[in-house]
Amino acid sequence: MQKSATSICKLTLLILTLTMAGCGSDKNQDRSWSVYKADENSSSYSSLDQINTSNVKTLQTAWSYDFGDVAAGGRAGVSQSNPIIVDGVMYTTSARVIVYALDAETGKKIWSYDPFDGQEGSGPVRAVTYWQKNDDKRIIFSAGNYLFALNATTGELVPSFGDNGRINLNVGLRDDPEKISVAMTSPGIVYKDLIITGLRLPDVYDAPPGYIRAYDCKTGKLVWTFHTIPHPGEPGYETWPKDAYKYAGSANNWAGMSVDSKRGIVYIPLGAPSYDFYGADRTGANLYGNSLLALDAATGKYVWHYQIVHHDLWDYDLPAPPNLVTIKKDGKPVDAVVQLTKHGFVFVFDRQTGKSLFPIEERKVPVSNMPGEHAWPTQPFPLKPAPYSRQHITEADLTNFPGADHEATLKRFRSLRYEGMFTPPDQKGTLVLPGTLGGVEWGGAAYDPETSMLYFKSNDSPEIQTIAKVGNNQATTGLDVATHGRVIYQTHCASCHGADRESDKPAYPSLTDVARRMKPEQILSKIQKGAGVMPAFGSSLTSEQQEAVLTYLSDLKQSPLKVAKSEADKEDTSKERLMNITAYQPFLDDQGNPALRPPWGTLHALNLATGEYEWQIPYGNKPKYKLPGMPDTGQDSKPGPIVTAGGLIFIAGTADNLFRAFDKKAGKMLWQKKLPAIANAIPSTYQIKGKQYVALSVAGTEENPSGSIMVFALP
Repeated sequence: MQKSATSICKLTLLILTLTMAGCGSDKNQDRSWSVYKADENSSSYSSLDQINTSNVKTLQTAWSYDFGDVAAGGRAGVSQSNPIIVDGVMYTTSARVIVYALDAETGKKIWSYDPFDGQEGSGPVRAVTYWQKNDDKRIIFSAGNYLFALNATTGELVPSFGDNGRINLNVGLRDDPEKISVAMTSPGIVYKDLIITGLRLPDVYDAPPGYIRAYDCKTGKLVWTFHTIPHPGEPGYETWPKDAYKYAGSANNWAGMSVDSKRGIVYIPLGAPSYDFYGADRTGANLYGNSLLALDAATGKYVWHYQIVHHDLWDYDLPAPPNLVTIKKDGKPVDAVVQLTKHGFVFVFDRQTGKSLFPIEERKVPVSNMPGEHAWPTQPFPLKPAPYSRQHITEADLTNFPGADHEATLKRFRSLRYEGMFTPPDQKGTLVLPGTLGGVEWGGAAYDPETSMLYFKSNDSPEIQTIAKVGNNQATTGLDVATHGRVIYQTHCASCHGADRESDKPAYPSLTDVARRMKPEQILSKIQKGAGVMPAFGSSLTSEQQEAVLTYLSDLKQSPLKVAKSEADKEDTSKERLMNITAYQPFLDDQGNPALRPPWGTLHALNLATGEYEWQIPYGNKPKYKLPGMPDTGQDSKPGPIVTAGGLIFIAGTADNLFRAFDKKAGKMLWQKKLPAIANAIPSTYQIKGKQYVALSVAGTEENPSGSIMVFALP
């Protein structure tokens, strides 16, 4: 009898142990996507496999949540948020950068926080950050020029953090905090009790420097700063003019970071110095612009760097967080860091030393014809892996669509300066391939640690860059105020919002009806302060120029407002600067069709162990351009994929509004879902109570301008 009771006790204890282990495991699974791009390695990988190649075709909507924070009739918002999930709660932001905590199983709202207190928000913000110390749980995120800390349970500001819950990011950047405009596109990354942050800065003359800073997650106190434009006595100072640290700008991290907690190293991809397309005032290689930078995460001390573009003149920012990977090299496992680029290269470095795992050559590149410009004579070319984007164009690569004037396309091509990749911008117009929106964009890559495969999406998009003199007295003589405004708009705004104000890019709103949607004061505020990826023009345009742009956008003949004098009014009106007046302009034929033959978007599977591509397929399709019997055309897009242990790649982001799943081994599409609008965001996947879900931020529509979170699961 005693033996039986003992057996029953042991059996009961075993069942309890297994039950507790199961609960603990499920709780851990709830944190399988608790960081932007899945983890601190920026892997975009999930070990979940409930949804797999055999059943993904049955995937269906589990729940959706409409944010409802844009009034009816408002402009449809586009959220780039990659939701994070912690212990059954989803944390995300809407296009207005209102933070939401949702029940990740049901979609029921738990709380929301509006950092703009009812005023129009600004974006994009690609994720929030979670930090926890014992029972102290916080959501740390950016909105406008502030870094906020919220109680993760209640959504209330944490008053002990910074100044009553927030930090002014304008402060501490060399320049007057009242006269600059900074923000954060990608979230900061947590190392122990620090949040390490980068900045989004306007790509203009007089931009502030892109310092990297670390703040205490508990108090908000600034712990360390790294000068990406070095000061006297700091390494790299000699690569600039001696006073450049006083005036040069950018060299910033807007793309996000990765951190190796075991080594205590943070890996930071940096953008170009400003001004992006003309650098006579920044002679030299310009460290640490366009560099992959490794810093001691605890102190901000320099560890190593590699400059991927010297003295950038093409806006070849490093566009995405690097992937921290472990691959076999010469039969031994090597911890490496992989950086993808806009110009189509894969760089692979040893995490500790910064030594490249594949050969890199410094090759001669074309010289600049611009006055005062000294283009760097060589640039790095990795010999392996092979480039993933087209880096050369000939007349045979040009399109000849029905109805288009092919001779006009040829004439335009022949008129441009083009000597291959790294042809410097020129006054006659330069053809650039890949362009600034080419290669890999901010979505980056997904890495499968089980197979050493790297999956990513790239764009092939040539652009035209034309340098011209632009000054405060630009084309004013004899022009009425509205026409003057149109001239300024074409110079500073058309490359993003379209020459006719009818933008077709998700990140840049159409301005054809802006006067209906916004009051003159609101339009002027956008012009002066910027918003989203738009730079601030409050100190670079004169009051007369601001009034002119406002008049043009308002479809009026006279300015509806009198604008106060700006910093630009104090400058010499004869002062001229060289600017790229066709920045971000794609190379098109006379009918507005792409001038480069497809594919325009490609999904890649790269074996990092061998440096060879396993497969490459067109991603997305433009039916009007697809010829019978030909493959899909591919489409340009910015979000990246995620990869799962279930053998799947999930990716969205194309203008056809499709969400797709591919077999990661063969690149075959297994499932697609038509969404109500574009999903210009990276998906997430997570598990609750043994059920796997896939979540995605979806843009707004005319009927639902706020946009939504859509979540999918098996039946």
